[in-house]
Amino acid sequence: MANRDEHTLHQLLQRLADGEYHSGDELGDWLGISRAAVWKQLRKLGEVGLPLESVRGRGYRLTGGLELLSERRLREALSLEANRLVTALDVLSVTDSTNARAMLRAAEGQSGYICLAEQQTAGRGRRGRTWVSPFGQNLYLSVSWGFDGGATQLEGLSLAVGVALCEQLAALGLKDLGLKWPNDLLWREQKLAGILLEMTGDPAGHCCVVIGVGLNMAMPESAALSIEQPWVDLATACVAEGCEVPGRHQVAAGLIERLVLLLKDYHHEGFSSWRQRWECRDAFRNREVLVSSGTSSRSGIARGVDESGALRLEVEGEYTLCHGGELSMRPVK
Repeated sequence: MANRDEHTLHQLLQRLADGEYHSGDELGDWLGISRAAVWKQLRKLGEVGLPLESVRGRGYRLTGGLELLSERRLREALSLEANRLVTALDVLSVTDSTNARAMLRAAEGQSGYICLAEQQTAGRGRRGRTWVSPFGQNLYLSVSWGFDGGATQLEGLSLAVGVALCEQLAALGLKDLGLKWPNDLLWREQKLAGILLEMTGDPAGHCCVVIGVGLNMAMPESAALSIEQPWVDLATACVAEGCEVPGRHQVAAGLIERLVLLLKDYHHEGFSSWRQRWECRDAFRNREVLVSSGTSSRSGIARGVDESGALRLEVEGEYTLCHGGELSMRPVK
């Protein structure tokens, strides 16, 4: 029954995605259900935060419409090489976490698996933080990838992923982008996207890494009330810069393309080939920052990163290396 209800809800969203009015009778005929059952499904849209508008005599519509993700459209937008590297691609309506789905595949040894979702009910950022995940508004994407030779091959990977994401958005016309060590993408020093890496397998042998990317595309203000830091979405940034706001398929397909090509060669190239590109986007280079763990913190001057992606922190003229893990960094105001 749950699968049938989910299928019905997905069909309803497809009908309402055009942003036009549709009567209850029309929706019932389309779905093959009663008006009462239609109303039950419409109530679910409010529960996931979608802006449903109702006008007597005209029907119902989703204000502004909705671009639902499609596996077929994403596959069609990928190059032949990227399609070959993507062994499976799932587009889910609602899931707990795309990283959790990808971790299950990674535990089975599947490399090249891509998972996207319209909404996450338990989306996670670094250090156990909640990733706010309203339905159909943002981008939630995870990739599983296998590596032989152990976890040392993954050094600096989260930073390289940040560069790939940054370059994808820059290719779409956005300019004022920056990277915050170890894995945040900023626009004018406001958080636009975050990256989460998780690993399973043998740290000294064959292992799988899952790369999760959360990108704010068109974040509703009501959904963002729990975010405890300055944030921005892609639509706002594009309007402010006067460039065209890209669609979700355009951004997602471009990012998938860049990620799988990055991962294909990363065990040969490592972070060294990405280091200069990261430092060109370093939002806090030569600025005073505070680096914190769960129990301690220290301030210093951020002096870029080394060949492994560790932050070079200058404290009273001495340099120390800070490795990602559970550390976080913020500027000292």
